[in-house]
Amino acid sequence: MVNPKLNTQHSAIRQAHGPGQSRGALSTALVIFAKAPIPGQVKTRLCPPLTPDEAATLHGSFVLDTLERTKTAVPKLKLPLDRYLACAPSSTLVFFKIMEERQGVALIDQVGDDLGARMNQSFEAMFARGYHRVLIVGTDVPTLPLEQYKHALTLMETHDLVLGPALDGGYYLIGLKQPAPDLFVGIPWSTEKVLGLTQERATNLGLKTALTSPWRDVDSIDDLQALIEASTLDAKKPKNERSFSSRTTGALQLIAKRLRSRA
Repeated sequence: MVNPKLNTQHSAIRQAHGPGQSRGALSTALVIFAKAPIPGQVKTRLCPPLTPDEAATLHGSFVLDTLERTKTAVPKLKLPLDRYLACAPSSTLVFFKIMEERQGVALIDQVGDDLGARMNQSFEAMFARGYHRVLIVGTDVPTLPLEQYKHALTLMETHDLVLGPALDGGYYLIGLKQPAPDLFVGIPWSTEKVLGLTQERATNLGLKTALTSPWRDVDSIDDLQALIEASTLDAKKPKNERSFSSRTTGALQLIAKRLRSRA
């Protein structure tokens, strides 16, 4: 049976590329998963001690960081990527339309009842579009080095599945060369079991798997405190050597100041 949601998604992708652009002209799609920075709907595990507005502001800065850094990666590292922004709750929101215009990224909707279903649907849509490799990355790793994207693509030359391990037991990046819907079923998302169970499932499916470097994403207060400390040290480096954007550094330092005053 044809999935009408999938057909709608494919249509949206074709429209995003626009007339005159060749189908699958580049071999790799990078799909950035992002929620709109709506207070009360993002980074809720940081509230309290953060307010919903503070959490949303920080999340919005992370989304911008990921878009800006990946936009830089294409010419700087000569990565053959088409970038997509997978939007929740809807690509029609003004925030995402602004990202589309300013960051040169095509918009698609996240479709599915849980994170696994949404990722699987995005993979299927991209492979149907003609891409040979598809990477999905989240926005909770604002300082992820650009070289990690290149490393992931290199690993995909000899592996079926690439995962970027997060320090909390999940993963911040996943790459596939073909659809693997069973990889996303029955996984307890947002737990420390995600990476291990995904690797176990991949083995059972006969997928050859590789890992990129572990990285800390930002889900808990401990993660936030570590990021604040890292941004403080980063700000002391020469400008051309910094990992944090000035926008995120400013947001983190303001949050740190407010947290100290509340304590």
